[in-house]
Amino acid sequence: MSRSIAGRAGNRRDFLVGAAALCGCTAVRPQVVERTPEQRARDAELFADLRDTDGAPEPISAPERAARRARLAALLPALGLDAFVCEPGPTLTYLTGVAWGRSERLFALSVLADGSSFWICPQFEAPKARLKLAAAGIHDPLLVEWQEHEYAFAPTAAALRERRVERVGFEPQLRLFAADGLAAAHGREHCRMARDVLLATRARKDPHELALMRHASVLTQRAIAAAAQTLEPGVTGAEVAARMRAAQEALGLKDVWVLALIGPAAAFPHGDHDQARLGAGEVVLVDTGGALHGYQSDTTRSWVPFGTPTPEFERAWRTVRTAQQAAFEAIRPGVRCREVDRAARDVITRAGYGDGYSAFAHRLGHGIGLEGHEDPYFDLGSEIELEPGMTLSDEPGIYLYNRFGIRLEDIVVVEAAGADHFGAWPTDMRAPV
Repeated sequence: MSRSIAGRAGNRRDFLVGAAALCGCTAVRPQVVERTPEQRARDAELFADLRDTDGAPEPISAPERAARRARLAALLPALGLDAFVCEPGPTLTYLTGVAWGRSERLFALSVLADGSSFWICPQFEAPKARLKLAAAGIHDPLLVEWQEHEYAFAPTAAALRERRVERVGFEPQLRLFAADGLAAAHGREHCRMARDVLLATRARKDPHELALMRHASVLTQRAIAAAAQTLEPGVTGAEVAARMRAAQEALGLKDVWVLALIGPAAAFPHGDHDQARLGAGEVVLVDTGGALHGYQSDTTRSWVPFGTPTPEFERAWRTVRTAQQAAFEAIRPGVRCREVDRAARDVITRAGYGDGYSAFAHRLGHGIGLEGHEDPYFDLGSEIELEPGMTLSDEPGIYLYNRFGIRLEDIVVVEAAGADHFGAWPTDMRAPV
């Protein structure tokens, strides 16, 4: 692969563009709701009086990000590394606050164990890079600039050798062409993927991050409650989603996403294309969140807005809520992620819904922070031990095809003596909050 990259320019460009398209893919967000400008205006008008009156925490500052880079540098020797490389995305945002679009031209940051760092940058982009770095509070950065005919790998390897760097860790989201090219230039035996770096840094949130995430979760729950008050019989899932989005945007959340499912469609955990209308006794499942200064919220509620829940639904809802609580009570430092998943899954199995993934068809939860899904994960195969500051979703479910689906999701944080959760637990199957 490295020979083809270093070969003919046309082949190199084709390969890099293809790799960028493949490796840069992200998970599909739920439910794209097409609304006309007039419809969006009506959605917003429903929540014209909805405001964040509590005041959101301030964004992460440049000095805080500088301290993160210093902590990362100090951690590297214990992880068997001399340097860490990441490209634009959540990890670069975490460390620097710099936003830069990914393309076939590599732009990346290398943090060294001695506390220094350098940037890998196309030469013609250097002036723009200096401006963007200065805006992020990074002054006089060292740029390793590369020309179009040589590409980034050899200049980067030379810069590492000059600094006597041997062992290099790549962030797990470094694209394949970049990881392969850098490893070929520096020596494959000296390079590895460094998931452990992210578990030691991004996975353990500090008090400022926790305040942002808690506030974002509270805003999402407020929005769900407000939007639920506007529902009427006959509404479609797309209309529910539009109102949930408008309510969260009114409260100041950005990049809002919504999955809203009605009746039997909720039996598909990530939905289908059914546009059923809400009737009496039918469930509404809403899975939604947004971003506050880059930090994500994610809440799911399942409830019956009109009519009376069936005894079957009521029993399943209470089972899911019991499973969610059992998982929460299992969380404490040192517990393996798989044990928390097992605590919830056992409740659902004992209630008669089948073992394994029979009715509870997915893992219990995922880490959350700058990404909606990030390390670590609550699943039956995870041996990762929980540590204070880790934030994850606790979201068991029961899915009965052609009948209904139920999922309840809240964000939990590992604390020194157990766990806490953001916002309020679900308590009523007839109302979301």
